Amino acid sequence: MSEDLQKRIEEAIANPQNMGELPNADAVGTVGNSDCGEMLRMWVKFKEKDGKKVIDQATFQSFGCETAIAVASLATELIRGKTAEEALALKTDELAGELGPLPPMKIHCAQLVESALRSALDPAAEKPAATTPPSSAPTLMDAFAKPATGPKIVFLDEEERRD
Repeated sequence: MSEDLQKRIEEAIANPQNMGELPNADAVGTVGNSDCGEMLRMWVKFKEKDGKKVIDQATFQSFGCETAIAVASLATELIRGKTAEEALALKTDELAGELGPLPPMKIHCAQLVESALRSALDPAAEKPAATTPPSSAPTLMDAFAKPATGPKIVFLDEEERRD
């Protein structure tokens, strides 16, 4: 990774924007990458503007590398004021915003953010079925994977990470 990109990432994570849960969110998306253990959850809240439903706020939590945190921070700013359709039309490299092009080994970080956004906003995304609570005490992973609001985890396969 270039020194310039590393510096931009460090600047973005020094003061990440929109990190944390968003109470009363209208949509929540959760994704994970089983190969590297990264997980990202994104919350979105809408408002009515000029007769359209636009994104008013978006926040995130990440169990991932600093590049994923930087991209999520920038993406939550970038989608503000956009309709769900406009936000979903953004490509992986557009979500990285001012970080610029990511090296091949870090593209999966932006794809993780894009997938969380799709999980939250895509009306065709299948909703998780109700599940019976486990008989043993839940782990942190269980709590993250099965929040009370019902988002789902979508694991990226090898082909999706390369695109």
